Amino acid sequence: MIRNRDKSKDMKNKTLVFGASLKPERYSNMAIHKLVANSYKAVAYGLRMGEVAGVTISTELIHYNDVDTVTLYMNPKRQEAYYEYIINLQPNRVIFNPGTENEDFYALLKQHNINYEVACTLVLLNTKQY
Repeated sequence: MIRNRDKSKDMKNKTLVFGASLKPERYSNMAIHKLVANSYKAVAYGLRMGEVAGVTISTELIHYNDVDTVTLYMNPKRQEAYYEYIINLQPNRVIFNPGTENEDFYALLKQHNINYEVACTLVLLNTKQY
């Protein structure tokens, strides 16, 4: 007997692109495209609502379930307002892309047993290390 496969189960772990942009030249925008192209489930938060590669950018803080990775595209000063939100998502890891490095946030994540990486999401995806 052949059963229909649930496509959502074929999708890889969910990533929240935090600080997503509608502008194609922005790295967050490129990351959404690359995540989708590599069959990762992507959700996004940004300052402007819109859609990138079929992913809706929300301007509201939604409590997503089962977020594996939060990849940050927001400078450290602006991150402060979102510490609690990101910690409450309980992701497996937070990726600090170039320009988002934040020692204070690293310490908070450690306290909550959340892993973090100082890396580039695009490089990780391109080198199959994501």
